[in-house]
Amino acid sequence: MRALRITLIVVVVLGGLFVAADRLAVHFAEGEVADKLRTTENLATTPDVSIHGFPFLTQVVGGELDDVEVGIEDYEATAGENGTTIRIDDLTANMKGVEFSGDYSSATAHSATGTATIAYDELLKTARSEPAEVAPGITAKVVGLSDGGNGRIKVAVEATAFGTRLPKPVSVLSTVTAEGDTVRVKAEALPSIGGVEVGEDQIREITDFEQRIDELPGGIQLDEVRAASDGVLITVRGSDVRLAG
Repeated sequence: MRALRITLIVVVVLGGLFVAADRLAVHFAEGEVADKLRTTENLATTPDVSIHGFPFLTQVVGGELDDVEVGIEDYEATAGENGTTIRIDDLTANMKGVEFSGDYSSATAHSATGTATIAYDELLKTARSEPAEVAPGITAKVVGLSDGGNGRIKVAVEATAFGTRLPKPVSVLSTVTAEGDTVRVKAEALPSIGGVEVGEDQIREITDFEQRIDELPGGIQLDEVRAASDGVLITVRGSDVRLAG
């Protein structure tokens, strides 16, 4: 019995040491991957990296991590060909099957899915902010975006008729879709401006707009978009996604 107790104590102690070593190793690896990702993507701050699955050390021996989660608080994505950018908030990506080099200088995930948000004030920069003529003597511009409910965006249009600004913006409910690397906002129904019916082409020049989003981290791509309370919620996905190197 005494020998059995000693054996059990040794097993428990060794198990505890293994768990401690495993957690220390995963903490080190998370820091290394985060630093490499910050450098690779030229991020302003170090991202959060969480390596899931236990034990970690056996995954290291196999050269592939089962599940890695990456969180980037603010990401400046390229928005078209003129060098402009758009801020992507709270980007979280879940990476599966991450192969890595021994020094973590390179890491590539077989697949990735995730979510992020484009705030309404950020997307508003894409809409027409300068007045444009929609009918003789009447100009209009977009002055606000907000959640319209049921996955739609409410677009607020301010109008001026013959030099006098109308007292209240006109609201338009719009759908938001993702087509390739572009987010598109399109009015469902067209409003009258100051009681005047305007041409569809003219008013859509105001209400409808799009935002291209290029070069998301690691080569992930836009998948779906929908309006939410704080902005447009986007989902992303990709394969052979590069975390570092």
